[in-house]
Amino acid sequence: MSTGSVSGAQPRNLILAAMIFAVAMTFIDQTIVSIAAPEIRRELGLSSTGVQWAVNAYLLSLAALFAFGGRVADTVGHRKMVTLGVVVFAASSALCGLTPKGSLAEAWIIAFRVVQGAGGAIMFPAALAIVVQTFALRERGKALAIFFGIAGGLTAIGPILGGYLTQWTWRAIFWVNIPVALIALVLIFISKPQTVHRPARMDYRGLALIAPGVALSVFGFQQSAVWGWGNPATGASIAVGALLLVVFYFVEAGTASPLIEVSIFRIRPFLVENMVLGITMLVFIPVFFFASEYAQISLGKTPSQAGLVLLYFFIGFVVAAQIGGRMLDRVGAKRPVVVGCVLGAVGFWLWARKVTGLDFGSQELDIILAGAGMGFMLGPASTDAVNRASRLSYGEATGITQTVRNYAASLGLAILGTIVVSQTRSHVTSSLLAKGLPAARAHAQASKIAQSQGAGGASAAIPHFVRLDFAYATRSVLYVMAAIMAAAAVVAFAGLRAGVQEDASEEDGDPADAEVRGAELA
Repeated sequence: MSTGSVSGAQPRNLILAAMIFAVAMTFIDQTIVSIAAPEIRRELGLSSTGVQWAVNAYLLSLAALFAFGGRVADTVGHRKMVTLGVVVFAASSALCGLTPKGSLAEAWIIAFRVVQGAGGAIMFPAALAIVVQTFALRERGKALAIFFGIAGGLTAIGPILGGYLTQWTWRAIFWVNIPVALIALVLIFISKPQTVHRPARMDYRGLALIAPGVALSVFGFQQSAVWGWGNPATGASIAVGALLLVVFYFVEAGTASPLIEVSIFRIRPFLVENMVLGITMLVFIPVFFFASEYAQISLGKTPSQAGLVLLYFFIGFVVAAQIGGRMLDRVGAKRPVVVGCVLGAVGFWLWARKVTGLDFGSQELDIILAGAGMGFMLGPASTDAVNRASRLSYGEATGITQTVRNYAASLGLAILGTIVVSQTRSHVTSSLLAKGLPAARAHAQASKIAQSQGAGGASAAIPHFVRLDFAYATRSVLYVMAAIMAAAAVVAFAGLRAGVQEDASEEDGDPADAEVRGAELA
């Protein structure tokens, strides 16, 4: 077991800065590829499914391996895993940027996006565990508000940065991670964060169940837009994935040193916070992908201009994240989480009402409100969940919350992507029929347009009716997002209890004690 302590604001703030730089890459890369997707597709000749997987493979890899990363961090050491994760992430980023043209392109970029996700999965739980162990319970809300505010805000900065870098070359969206990684490594070396960890055996049986379980279920949803819901392969993939996850739960319950201590879900606040995170993450990552597509296709923006559209979401997110974090320290998690979900629901609903007007100026305040809702609830929900674990299980608890978050984000991208494609196809078909095109040709042409979603040429070449039809499809998605946030608000209001979490003794690091303490706090 390794122990250590950090005292003084300056060392703690330096450690916080080091961890923010480390995880910054993972947040940027959740969205930066979406803005460059049309350029990547055109230069490399990727299929529409291939370019979606260039985005989704990264999220899928994160979701599948976060539990493994959190467990390894708690047993091997958090600083070691952060350092290893940064190196793996930077190396795979460089290789993504070196994707060759030709027949290998699609397999190459998807494979190294998977490796990127693996690097992030072993890095992020360790980084968050370091921050949690560095700051006392009463200071964590403020510290993690900065952590999630900056890191989460970088999710919105990704498309903005990607828009400008794409004007030079889309490959730069991956290469930009290298200097960030170098800064992170230097700060880690200087600050030398010290945390507690406990050596234990790795549960490879659990890993062999959860990784394909997550992968298969998400793959089924993603392919539903291509295969159709009537294809048996779609349902089979989802069903097999779900079955593996159910088996994983029962296997873990009977394993002496499990990948995930499933008894932690008996802690009511931990369970509810993860339910809220799972619901809201159906929206958080997908909104950047679909908003950037809307900006380019319906509004006729360039990639850099489309990135600036999301700056408004970023402004709302960062400001509200600081308020929500401080509110967590003062009054507990329930108020900021519920308020954030309600604000998000209202923001997305108002935004949906404006998108078919094709006037971005009328949408700005609604986008800020939607971002503020996300910023208000994301940090407090994540922090409160991790706080329920013992100090020897922070990495594991983070691994669980991040597995839930990224699994949900992958599902959200797949499900909402299906809605966009189907709605676009339906509206374009109606438009083509109204123009006198025969039904067979109208359906065929609409399917082609819906799958390409404007990636086949410059935005100026997209007919006005296609722009408007895609805006109607986007409106449907934003209404669904508003409903999802409203559902999260109901879960948070009904499931969480008011009040600040009591500080518990951390002398004993047994996860079972964390369960007892959490049950008492519930």
